[in-house]
Amino acid sequence: MAVEIGHYIDGKRVPGTSGRTGEVTNPATGEVTGKVALASTAEIGKAVEIARKAQLAWAATPPLRRQRVMFNLKSLMEKRLDDLARLMTLEHGKTIDDAKGEVGRGLEVVEFACGIAHHMRGDFTEQVATDMDSWSIRQPLGVVAGITPFNFPIMIPCWMGAMAVACGNAFLLKPSEKDPSAPMLLAELFAEAGLPPGIFQVVNGDKEAVDALLAHPDVPAISFVGSTAIGEYVYHQGTQRNKRVQALCGAKNHMVVMPDADLDQVTDALIGAGYGAAGERCMAISVAVAVGDVGDRLIEKLAPRVAALKVGPGIDPQSEMGPLVTRQHRDKVMGYVNQGVKEGAKLVVDGRGLKLQGYENGNFMGGCLFDNVTKDMTIYKDEIFGPVLSVVRSKNFDEAIGLVNDHAYGNGTAIFTRDGDAARTFANGVKIGMVGINVPIPVPVAYHSFGGWKASIFGDHGIYGMEGVRFYTKLKTITARWPTGIRSGAEFHFKARN
Repeated sequence: MAVEIGHYIDGKRVPGTSGRTGEVTNPATGEVTGKVALASTAEIGKAVEIARKAQLAWAATPPLRRQRVMFNLKSLMEKRLDDLARLMTLEHGKTIDDAKGEVGRGLEVVEFACGIAHHMRGDFTEQVATDMDSWSIRQPLGVVAGITPFNFPIMIPCWMGAMAVACGNAFLLKPSEKDPSAPMLLAELFAEAGLPPGIFQVVNGDKEAVDALLAHPDVPAISFVGSTAIGEYVYHQGTQRNKRVQALCGAKNHMVVMPDADLDQVTDALIGAGYGAAGERCMAISVAVAVGDVGDRLIEKLAPRVAALKVGPGIDPQSEMGPLVTRQHRDKVMGYVNQGVKEGAKLVVDGRGLKLQGYENGNFMGGCLFDNVTKDMTIYKDEIFGPVLSVVRSKNFDEAIGLVNDHAYGNGTAIFTRDGDAARTFANGVKIGMVGINVPIPVPVAYHSFGGWKASIFGDHGIYGMEGVRFYTKLKTITARWPTGIRSGAEFHFKARN
């Protein structure tokens, strides 16, 4: 029986009132497991008003007390790790180990937020002029919103939400309607940790909810992670209304494989980075650039590993790769594979025909491996977001770095080599936001920041770390002089401080 999933408003779960719902399915079986409410503009308005009133007292709460809530949240998430992971696996499809790893990555940012009293410290300068001092402080924005994707239903809400509320804001989360159950549990854990009602709320919904958040005058900032097309829409709609917007978008991440690289290490890295979470990651490696004569040796090692991937339901601990999130998305990914074959790429491993007994209605496909892909092919240009790895042959290092730089996306990249000079030249010269050297998925730790370049981001701020503090706060600078009883009269012009 399908469960009813409403919203989390003012400290409790509430049913939707719009009359509109969406289906939530188990990707492994195709079974409809839930009906999620899709918020109306009026419901968004009510949630914003609750958040606006609650935020005033929360902003006045000392940062030391706010960070204690983050400490409590960390402990609760660790205790409920298995529950969070299971909810994600049943609605997204990723393996249970991958889901647990996602919670761990979210916890890294919660841990960073545990130091918010330190991170929000201002600067003080004594005696900037005679008997005059100056100092700067950072204050919260008010009610901020986060629009998050299906592929990381816990990690990315932690990236946004933990930073936003620790900084003193109220946070409104609009998660993907495909897998809403884990974010709902996260909201309950925030409340159990001591967060006041109205400070972390979940409004499930679709485009109507997104547009309502973009239009609402009491939401001055929007965070977004998702596709480039929607991210660009969110950025333009938000900034046209003078909102602060960070929109982290699509990717086509290249791994450059140099002739001197350890190919066993490279193969392990590509299998994990290309096919983990069925390729449904914005930091997945989807293009391997084989430099010089390494291509044949790379394909020889990769092909049997891709063909041998253990594909099954994510809840099975033996599975290495689970299903794709929906049947529609699986069919889209298969369409890209068909297009690659049509355009002349060599399909070395074909995962389109995979059938699992007992899971015939699941959204499964096997890993696909292409060779001899060229930069004019659709499978090279587009973000496929599935278990499809393309190998591109490159004559030399300069041509390889040119491929990386010429691509429209600039989220992440990696180079595998033993040559320190090549690695340093690559890291300094690529027009990419996150770079790995013998690290296939270079997602920064929480005290740095996550963010791409080019069509992979709209806006200037990364999503956590000190970039997150800066995004979710505004700067105020105070200059003060206390009267001494001697008045010199009005001043009508600037003069040098002395």
